Amino acid sequence: FPIEQCSPNEAPTFEITYTIPSGIQGPLNPCPGQPYTGTVRKAYLPNNSEGKYVLQLLRRAFEDQHVFTIGKSTTTGTDNVVTWNDIHHKTNITGGSENFGYPDPTYLLRVRQELSDKGYT
Repeated sequence: FPIEQCSPNEAPTFEITYTIPSGIQGPLNPCPGQPYTGTVRKAYLPNNSEGKYVLQLLRRAFEDQHVFTIGKSTTTGTDNVVTWNDIHHKTNITGGSENFGYPDPTYLLRVRQELSDKGYT
C-alpha cells in the first residue's frame, strides 16, 4: 500500500499505488482453483485532515481485502480479473467526477459512507 505525496497543480495530494499480483482463486472467490489476473491501480486523495482520515480507512479496508474483488471487468468484459469492490476511488487528479477525478466536492463524504457501510469508521 505505497503512498507518495505529489503536488500536481499545486494541490497537495496523496497517490496510492495498489499492486495486486495474479494468482489462483481461493475458496471464497467466484471460481476456486482458477487463475485470476492481477492489476496495478493508482488512486488520489487530498493531503488534508479529511484525506488523511480516509487514507487510514482505505488502508484498513485494503488489509482486510475489501477494496478489490475478483470478477468480471466492467470496462473490458474480461472474467476472472481483479476489480474494484464498491469503494469508489479517484483515479485521476483532474477532470471532475465524470472522469473519476477532482474537483468533486462530495467525494470524501461519499467514500466515507461507503467505508462505513463496510464497517470502517
